[in-house]
Amino acid sequence: MSDRLAMMAGGRIEQVGSPTELYEEPATTYVAGFLGVANLLGAVSGPITNGGGRCRLRLGEFELEASGGDTAATGEVRVVIRPERVRLEPYGTTGPNRVPGMVERLVYQGPATQLVVRLANGDPLQVLVQNQGEPLSWAQGTAIAVHLPPDAVRVLRESA
Repeated sequence: MSDRLAMMAGGRIEQVGSPTELYEEPATTYVAGFLGVANLLGAVSGPITNGGGRCRLRLGEFELEASGGDTAATGEVRVVIRPERVRLEPYGTTGPNRVPGMVERLVYQGPATQLVVRLANGDPLQVLVQNQGEPLSWAQGTAIAVHLPPDAVRVLRESA
């Protein structure tokens, strides 16, 4: 295993870094989609005055903040969040970076359960919930709130 990787697409380097950097901090949609499971969502980005490295995103009618990636980007962007970083909460939970959704599918995988959630704007989202030895409180058709923590949402540039 290598401690430094170069991710290439079409004969050009997309990103160079450690395996952790490429997975946790992908620079482009290609890198995000190539390594592991990635939720890639379309959004509209705008600056936050005195945002401290954050940007404001519109995901349909919902407003989010992101603190990772190309936070200076404006206009239509792609954002990524890894399934293990998504948090599920009871329906109606309010607060920043929360979007209503509905559980469409659950797949028990032993150490974790994979859920497919349909967000209120229509986007599907994969969620990975670690097995803690107790049954999940969600089933197919359960309405939930989806928390997308700002530090887990990365604004990406498209691959060239």
